[in-house]
Amino acid sequence: MSRLTDLLRAAKQLDEQLGKDLEDEILPLQKRLPFGLNFERHAPEAVELAGHKIRKGSKVRILPPRGSTGRGDQRLWRVKELIGDAAEISLLDSSEGEVCTVQRDDLILVAEFRDWIYPGLRPDGTVERGGDKPFHTVINGENFHVLEQLTFTHEEAVDVIYIDPPYNTGARDWKYNNDYVEGDDLYRHSKWLAFMERRLKLAKRLLKPENSVLIVTIDEKEYLRLGLLLEQTFDDARIQMISTVINPKGVSRGDSFRRSDEYIFFVMLGAAAPQRLELGGEWGSGSFGNSDTAASEDNTEPAWSSMMRRGSNSARADRPGLFYPIYVDPATGRIEQVGAPLSADKHEAPEVPGLITTLPLRRNGSEGRWQIGPEELRSRLSQGRVRIGRKTAYGYVINYLSDGAYAEVLSGRFEIKGRAEDGSILATRVGVQSRAQVPFTQWRTPSHNASEYGSTLLAAFLPGRKFPFPKSLHAVEDALRLFVSDKPEAVVLDFFAGSGTTAHALMRVNRQDGGRRQCISVTNNEVSAEEQARLRKEKLRPGDTRWEQWGICDYITKPRILAAITGRTPDGEPIKGDYKFVDEFSMADGFNENAAFFTLTYESLWQVSTDRAFAAIAPMLWLRAGARGRCIDDLSSGWAVAEAYGIIKDLDRSTEFIAALQPQENLRIVFIVTNDEGRYQQIANEIPGVETVRLYEDYLRNCESNGDF
Repeated sequence: MSRLTDLLRAAKQLDEQLGKDLEDEILPLQKRLPFGLNFERHAPEAVELAGHKIRKGSKVRILPPRGSTGRGDQRLWRVKELIGDAAEISLLDSSEGEVCTVQRDDLILVAEFRDWIYPGLRPDGTVERGGDKPFHTVINGENFHVLEQLTFTHEEAVDVIYIDPPYNTGARDWKYNNDYVEGDDLYRHSKWLAFMERRLKLAKRLLKPENSVLIVTIDEKEYLRLGLLLEQTFDDARIQMISTVINPKGVSRGDSFRRSDEYIFFVMLGAAAPQRLELGGEWGSGSFGNSDTAASEDNTEPAWSSMMRRGSNSARADRPGLFYPIYVDPATGRIEQVGAPLSADKHEAPEVPGLITTLPLRRNGSEGRWQIGPEELRSRLSQGRVRIGRKTAYGYVINYLSDGAYAEVLSGRFEIKGRAEDGSILATRVGVQSRAQVPFTQWRTPSHNASEYGSTLLAAFLPGRKFPFPKSLHAVEDALRLFVSDKPEAVVLDFFAGSGTTAHALMRVNRQDGGRRQCISVTNNEVSAEEQARLRKEKLRPGDTRWEQWGICDYITKPRILAAITGRTPDGEPIKGDYKFVDEFSMADGFNENAAFFTLTYESLWQVSTDRAFAAIAPMLWLRAGARGRCIDDLSSGWAVAEAYGIIKDLDRSTEFIAALQPQENLRIVFIVTNDEGRYQQIANEIPGVETVRLYEDYLRNCESNGDF
């Protein structure tokens, strides 16, 4: 527009009135011009709802014949009549009024994101090991619609949202309108932005405006666009991006640099800010921990010293037997082998595939020596007295605990908390003031290795099952700890739950400090592209039991959370291995936590408004009351009271209902089923200090305010 301004100025010089007239016409256009991130906001998405009931009035598609791998007819139809196992349907948006009759099994329910939906939840089981703790919940459903449902149960009630959305790689990693978005799609980026914007707007409604955070992970393909979208959507938030190493070995990018990191956006609302935490040695400035550590009485850690000899008698010639190679695995930061001393005529050690050779070489390249010999080093490794420091030109800095420092650790002046990934002991000086800190914007810690603590760890819980690119359990745990360490009852939401890492990580945080935090995990039951092709050839369709068993939620998410809590694999075997970092214990111990599993349902307006869908609405009321204690699923007596909430529909029994509420110390909310506003207010006034909700008026009003997209 700057060029246009120059032309207007020139026009005014030639003809002042003409210039002014042009300016008056152009100014309104300038005001309407959007600045910042501009993209095509594509027509609202549509989602196929396999397994959901077809009713009169339903919007549907006709499925392709069984055995076909094609997309089939993508037109939308409306069900006019149900005739036994068949349905008469008419084509939507058609002036010709095309009508046909098809078998119900050949139809699939479709919901467009502009449609009003009336969500419910179908219980799919529980696991209970946490006593009176609130339940973690897993919801199988289209995440946009689940977010709409959560605006009824959790509006402005969520402390943290952690999401790992599709990265839009160009591979078949996500769908828009039931079709995979390919790398050569000209609208790939704007489709992804439209997809994300709709969900982020709903997410904003769920976060506590006074103190909450949205955490989003992303890689280099969309981080610039995501940053701008977050700035526009959360214009009142403080936003910071950090980079984190997730694969020290790096991933090949063809003719580009090897990728070893990704990015995390922290969108902080209100007073939200990262908490100061005690960060272990693996959070040091080097790849795998601190470099040489000076000791003092003020240090919380023991006095780690360099294995390199300093000062006098520090040359190789002074002690030839102390010039030997140490081999470090760069992926884990652990010493894997200790070589024999090199003969006097050897200046380079034999290479070991996959390991980094470290010799005692000085910064100027001259040959030094280690403090201790190979056998003593092996002994100290088993005792946890050797720690790997930063990477250098000659390998790694190697630190160790001297006899005096080790004796001090064992004397009771330190509390031993476990071992780091490199095998070194983790100890904190007793009685010394905490040195808690906020991390830097570059995270380089071995516990965030997505290969070791994502894929490999998941395989321990679900042997033989694969999930693409799961997050490191400890990376998610650390991100959460920064914002929930001071919130022992925080509510955390992940609406791209995938393998269930967020819920798993939150359980670890709870175990560390006795918290009662709860996670809401949302994922669909999508089957991978490869599996879909195979299943279609077997004449299976979405909604068939043999199809659905391979979906993300049923095959990965739910089994992973069950395994984490029970400590047993889906086959009933104890999980092998130990948790590491912060606290160490056997994975087979499981967690003292509760979890409940649900599938999103789509109810009819008529059934809800006439109180004929209570079974589907009941779990939502339980969620709104905090997902703790008993879920009220039966109102045959006219009212019921549980630990955190009560429901009444027979208002003539309000006196006994209100009396039953009195002993409930943890009562949070009361639901009153009535169409009579006056009677609702009368009962609400008799329950002071407790939130009341009118059913189904509030529910329906909330649903119908969500359709404007």
